[in-house]
Amino acid sequence: MKMIELLKNKTLSISFEVFPPKTESSFDSVKHAAEEIAKLRPAYMSVTYGAGGGTSRYTLDIAKNIKDLYCVPTLAHLTCVSSTRETVRQKISEIKAAGIKNVMALRGDVPAAMQNEDRSAWDFRYAVDLIEELKVADAEFCIGGACYPEIHPESPNQHEDIRRLKEKVDAGCDFLTTQMFFDNNLLYNFLYKIREAGITVPVVPGVMPITNANQVERAIKLSGSFMPRRFQSIVDKFGSDPDAMKQAGIAYATDQIIDLYANGITNVHVYSMNKPDVAERILYNLSDIIGK
Repeated sequence: MKMIELLKNKTLSISFEVFPPKTESSFDSVKHAAEEIAKLRPAYMSVTYGAGGGTSRYTLDIAKNIKDLYCVPTLAHLTCVSSTRETVRQKISEIKAAGIKNVMALRGDVPAAMQNEDRSAWDFRYAVDLIEELKVADAEFCIGGACYPEIHPESPNQHEDIRRLKEKVDAGCDFLTTQMFFDNNLLYNFLYKIREAGITVPVVPGVMPITNANQVERAIKLSGSFMPRRFQSIVDKFGSDPDAMKQAGIAYATDQIIDLYANGITNVHVYSMNKPDVAERILYNLSDIIGK
């Protein structure tokens, strides 16, 4: 099923993200984790794409396995930065051959060794270039894009960031998924601004349960996320107790999701970090709300 259809639900719908292994030796453990999450029957699952495409074959293997064996709709990530047009077209062909219709089109991180290269001659410099390529390859693709409630780390300001986001939507992006955030008010403000800018496609909020204190620094580095004082207090209090921090982090994420639903948002994507127990506890906390 296409994502655009899945996102029309009127009641709360929860989806989960998994990421592929970095090495072949860990493939089986990651595949097992993804299958355990699929058994929970989420609305859909997204499978990320390794930095620089280094684990791209695992992305497709896991996404196809989830779709074929568990009948869970899948969203395969695809990045394009520093890739040739031939490479990207090959990856698109493989996605089509796997029967996957939902693609998350991302620029991706520029490899460290290419940070200082002249990018003007690259076939793909931005996500919008990939979106256009996907539309040409198959008009039936349902294409997702990323958005940042707190501004993309490389954007000079939010006005410019939203202008770039509008370009992606105009190029054929069917829906958007946000980077993680920890203060719902930031999302509500962001949604108001993008609607004012004429961006009307569905936006799926991305929530990440912080289950250990070490994740905080990484989350800030990856997304530049603002950490509310309330959340910082939780880390200060429970960060040195792994079990307590895990429970508190899941509770905080659950509270975020409940507030989002209470304010009219019916689809939430959870960055579950390949942890079936975290996914299960999130769904358990919401069981009466979503009817599971």
